[in-house]
Amino acid sequence: MRRHQQGLTLMSFIIVLAVVGFAAFVGMKLFPMYQEYFAVKTAMKELAADPSAATRTPAQIKDQFFRKLYINYSDNVKPADVTFERASSGGILMTVDYEVRRSLIGNLDVVGKFNSSETLSNRGGE
Repeated sequence: MRRHQQGLTLMSFIIVLAVVGFAAFVGMKLFPMYQEYFAVKTAMKELAADPSAATRTPAQIKDQFFRKLYINYSDNVKPADVTFERASSGGILMTVDYEVRRSLIGNLDVVGKFNSSETLSNRGGE
């Protein structure tokens, strides 16, 4: 009875290692972009939970929002990326729309476009 060997050859192991390495490299480039996006979402939800947020001026809201982002070392969101509108529910609709560009390899870039909206009301996020 003959036994057949099973397993990876050296060449297939190197190919698998290269694919996994490239995926890890791309993940390391993308993770900070999404980490910043989740920091933006968290800061906006904290503002929406504050019952007095809708009574403040847009400049005061922006100041408080950027103070929260400063704690998380977010540097891609600029004041021009934050807009305010009157919401149909009587509150203020705060929208953050920004873009992040990171170099991937050579002249290839990864671009992330992020958009988040939250309604600020006197009820504090109810």
